Amino acid sequence: MTDSLATTLRALRSFPDDLPDLAVGAAPGDPVELFTTWLGEAADAGVLAPHAMTLSTSGPDGVVTARTLILKDIDERGWLFASRDDGPKARDLGANPFAALTFFWPALGRQVRVTGPVRKRPQAEGEADFLARPVEARAAAFVGHQSEPLGSLDEYASAHADAVARVADDPHLVARTWNTWAVAADSVEFWQASPDRAHIRLRYSRHGRDWEHGLLWP
Repeated sequence: MTDSLATTLRALRSFPDDLPDLAVGAAPGDPVELFTTWLGEAADAGVLAPHAMTLSTSGPDGVVTARTLILKDIDERGWLFASRDDGPKARDLGANPFAALTFFWPALGRQVRVTGPVRKRPQAEGEADFLARPVEARAAAFVGHQSEPLGSLDEYASAHADAVARVADDPHLVARTWNTWAVAADSVEFWQASPDRAHIRLRYSRHGRDWEHGLLWP
């Protein structure tokens, strides 16, 4: 079984033959500008959920956990995501307020890695984000018990129905456990695959208010 799986995995294609380039000499001074360009190109290429990213955190015991979230925005304070403040992510960040974000667009052979400290944003911003969510997403937030053991799908269905009713009764109801967080990037790396495996890695590093960028060996 193991040999068969290994053979299957080795035969899988990773990227298309026709890949875009990363013009290192024309790279902008700010990584957000390049990221925005890449994000737009991923959307234009038909990549589903191009704003999806893997958020990696670690708790006080050093155990690393990863999950996929949606990038909400980027501003002068950082790369924004939203989450409950009573779940595993928030507990990890309370113990170790540093995280990594990874975006992966295989159709273009590209990934972007972002690392830095994480800060919780003002509660008013979390409330605004919550009310901007679809009704179904708001209801799901009121179910609660994130990542706790679930006895059955029927148990969840009952709790979800109650949450849907709460939101229907009060469309302006806000989950007080909902907050937004920002990764204040100190490093942003752009990775462009190449068919000959001479992949290009361009890393931006923050120095005070300024950014410097340079190449890394593949």
